[in-house]
Amino acid sequence: MGTKLKVWGALLALISLTAPAAYAQNSQVLPTLDVWASRTNTGIAGASTSVITAEDIQRSPGTTIQDVLSQEVGIQSASTSGGKNGAGTVIDMRGFGATAASNTLILLNGRRLTDVDLSGVDLSAIPRESIERIEITRGNSGAVLYGDGAVGGVINIITKTGVGKPTTGRVEAGFGSFNQKEINGSASTSHGPYSVAVSGNAVNSDGYRVNDYVKQRNGVGDLRYTGDQGSAWFNISGDDQKLGLPGARRVTLTTSEMDTDRRGATTPTAYSTRLGSSFTLGASRIIAPGFEFILDGNFRRKEQTIFSSLFGFDTSDKRVLTTASVTPRIVIDGQVLGAPTKVTAGVDFYNSDLNAKRSNALTDPPYHTYDLNQQSLAAYWQETINVLPTTDISFGARMQQTRVSAKDRYDPTAPGAFDAQATPFGQTEVNHALNLGFEHRFSPMFAIFGHVARSFRTPNVDERIGVNTVPVDFNLKTQTSQEIEGGAKGRFGMLEWQSSVYAMNLNNEIMFVPAVPFGGANINLDPTRRVGVENSATLRLTESVRVKGGLTYTYATFREGVNAGNEVPLVSRWTGNTGLSWDIYQKYVVFDGVVRFVGQRRMDNDQTNFQPKIPAHTTVDVRLGGEVKNFFWSVSVQNLFNVQYFDYAVASPATFGTYNAYPLPGRTFMAKAGATF
Repeated sequence: MGTKLKVWGALLALISLTAPAAYAQNSQVLPTLDVWASRTNTGIAGASTSVITAEDIQRSPGTTIQDVLSQEVGIQSASTSGGKNGAGTVIDMRGFGATAASNTLILLNGRRLTDVDLSGVDLSAIPRESIERIEITRGNSGAVLYGDGAVGGVINIITKTGVGKPTTGRVEAGFGSFNQKEINGSASTSHGPYSVAVSGNAVNSDGYRVNDYVKQRNGVGDLRYTGDQGSAWFNISGDDQKLGLPGARRVTLTTSEMDTDRRGATTPTAYSTRLGSSFTLGASRIIAPGFEFILDGNFRRKEQTIFSSLFGFDTSDKRVLTTASVTPRIVIDGQVLGAPTKVTAGVDFYNSDLNAKRSNALTDPPYHTYDLNQQSLAAYWQETINVLPTTDISFGARMQQTRVSAKDRYDPTAPGAFDAQATPFGQTEVNHALNLGFEHRFSPMFAIFGHVARSFRTPNVDERIGVNTVPVDFNLKTQTSQEIEGGAKGRFGMLEWQSSVYAMNLNNEIMFVPAVPFGGANINLDPTRRVGVENSATLRLTESVRVKGGLTYTYATFREGVNAGNEVPLVSRWTGNTGLSWDIYQKYVVFDGVVRFVGQRRMDNDQTNFQPKIPAHTTVDVRLGGEVKNFFWSVSVQNLFNVQYFDYAVASPATFGTYNAYPLPGRTFMAKAGATF
């Protein structure tokens, strides 16, 4: 309790020092806050950022949000599920490979979607039509505002509202390869200060491989009141998914299931289910000119089941994860000593409970029942000052207390019981994040930026449980990261560009290391390092033709220990893309195409760099579409030249040339048509 009081006291002291300046001289020079976006548009100087608009998403030749994101510099992806509707595809920012899901923080309207488990955020659960824009902040600089896990970067998905809009609706149906069928719908309306917006979709697909199906239903809704002095909102979302899990294809020096039976299944009966729901209630109020108070809370529940049978061994994992959070904060727009300033400060409280049951079969009693609770309480302060008309400086700090308790109920008489009960675990620790950044504009056409930052990541509940370790050890150290970055950006005529260079050192990075023949453990790795260069540019050749491209170099290595100098698995050094958008005949006929290159990468579990690399691949996606009055249509082809590739594999640590790979589809198509009203 003493630590909690100190955290609150520090926050109140900071508010009391800065608030009077905001009251004295209100100046809306810095960007105003979008309340629904929570902590977005805060104008943090020195960060490498980009924005994907709703139009970018609509015109993308890729069919999933992950496809759209993978066109951004500094972002890689990997899939174990055949890429169907994006389910099971993990986004990786700045080279974290197998632990990408825990080191890239995903937000929905400024609120954390990344849970305290390893399941990651399935972006396929968010209807594409519901998205207004996607804000990307690369590197550690988002850790002050958003907390642990913002190591590689932050992806903030902002959904649409009906504020100020007339009554509109949209319906769309699609059909594609592998008997994929989908239907999407959305509607919004407003009346005076009240507005409503809803979106939903349904997708069925047989998938590329045997037992590779997906059945998914998603929906989001937003109800809000918007007044002169504040607003209130209620947001609800739900998703229901069932996935077939075909498993990997085995490759050795003498045999290859990738060649003889690429579309076969190693686990023809395995599957996973997920049922999720989320409720957010919030309100904002203008307390005084330039001083806004925001209070919102969220409750999220996720039920999952995973069943698999391999070599005569059945495993079943049933779990329920609930997360409740309250995040009060203030936003101050004013002046300090005559300099325009913007402050975002607040308190984050999150409480997560996981109940996980492991059994030999779905109907068997569990031999392990894990109960884990994780609570975090944080205070943060992020400020940006316009010290000169051409120069902005940002600085911020976060202090976060994390409390974890874990216990295991073990039944040695249950079918399949083979190990022992885990030792109960309890821990309370305090971590901090820091950020200092700047941006200097030499002219409206050229600017430089940079930052130094510190972030952290606490072990999640799955990493504490482990996978088939004997016995489970709940205790892991917190991962820390220090980053420095510098860059430049500019605009010359029809050309916009941005380049940045960064270096990131990590201690106690957390990774799962499989063991032979079965099992494995989550461990703290020896110190690692990421260095990289990210370049992006957009060129408008004419009013109807636009070209966008990016080139990224990412070098992730161990800097100490037995693997010093070796590459971190699942990180490509080189990735790049080039996209073309052409309005062939106004909006009646438009063309979009993307060429993507992904370089070689080490396989998962190959810290010794013993195995051959996952081969590089280049794919081409194209889309032809158009609008005629209220009707619209599109036909897209992914992997136009039918490249046979995979982007994820698990290496044998002992036998050269032996690994398990997860093949991805060749050429696929999707045709869609719909109408607005």
